[in-house]
Amino acid sequence: MRVDLFDFDLPPDNIALRPASPRDSARLLVAAGASGVDDRIVRDLPSLLRAGDMLVFNDTRVIPAQLEGRRGEARIGATLHKRLGLRQWQAFLRNAKRVRDGDRIDFGAGVTAIAGARDADGGVTLDFEGAEPVEILLERAGTMPLPPYIASKRPTDEQDRSDYQTMFAREDGAVAAPTAALHFTPELMDAIAAAGVLTQTLTLHVGAGTFLPVKAEDTQDHRMHAEWGRIDAAAADRMNAARAAGGRVIAVGTTSLRLLESAAGEDGVIRPFADETRIFITPGYRFRAVDGLMTNFHLPKSTLFMLVSALMGRERMQAIYAHAIAQGYRFYSYGDSSLLLPHA
Repeated sequence: MRVDLFDFDLPPDNIALRPASPRDSARLLVAAGASGVDDRIVRDLPSLLRAGDMLVFNDTRVIPAQLEGRRGEARIGATLHKRLGLRQWQAFLRNAKRVRDGDRIDFGAGVTAIAGARDADGGVTLDFEGAEPVEILLERAGTMPLPPYIASKRPTDEQDRSDYQTMFAREDGAVAAPTAALHFTPELMDAIAAAGVLTQTLTLHVGAGTFLPVKAEDTQDHRMHAEWGRIDAAAADRMNAARAAGGRVIAVGTTSLRLLESAAGEDGVIRPFADETRIFITPGYRFRAVDGLMTNFHLPKSTLFMLVSALMGRERMQAIYAHAIAQGYRFYSYGDSSLLLPHA
């Protein structure tokens, strides 16, 4: 399909620069079935679900993967996006033309790395020097890797270290937050449990490639970035059992959805999974594992807007987004949320 079919105009004032406080006070646009929307708030979620439904969360933890350094007199920015080994990461570099294979980049605070080969996604391999774990180096020299549409408007600060982390964060490795889950609080989780709604976590380490623009003119020519995910056997069994009992599996975030669909067979059964996925979901895709999605509002012409268009229909999503923009919903990572249920 033509990429421009997924375009829309978003006023800059609709882009959120800070999250709602408290988190579950964010607005929630509910779209169930083929028509109509309902304007609610995230705190209403337990009343919008049924006993036996299952919410699936991503427990990845965002690491402070944004680094600022120098190679000689040149200023170099690095965003780590994929671990390759104990001390080796792939990174997207700013001012990458000033870096050659074998150059040392000094990121300050005693953190240095040697640049290596460039990869097919446009990244550069960085080998960190010394004996300390890279996670300790990042805590010392790194900052939270806010999305470009926020970082271009204000500097990252200490508040982002907590704001840009979900309450489920357990497994280090993401360089972008699974932002739909940013809206959840312990109080909301208690209300969800009291309503008889089940929950499950899995792990997909979100990469910086999620922010890369689609440069192709047609979706079939776009090469999706790879991300590593894991679903263990016990989690797969619980999710399959929930569906078998008549409950709906509702992914909280596109990261959870992409991993579930990567792990499901043609029969709809979710199987254990521990691998990279490059799944690219566009209209015409037949969903196998999920019955709904809770997600924030995405960028024009992005792979994630294509994904929600596959779930609900492209024209339906254009209408949903037009309503959200007109009603002043806050967009992107720190913005409001939506609950998308293709079958009312």
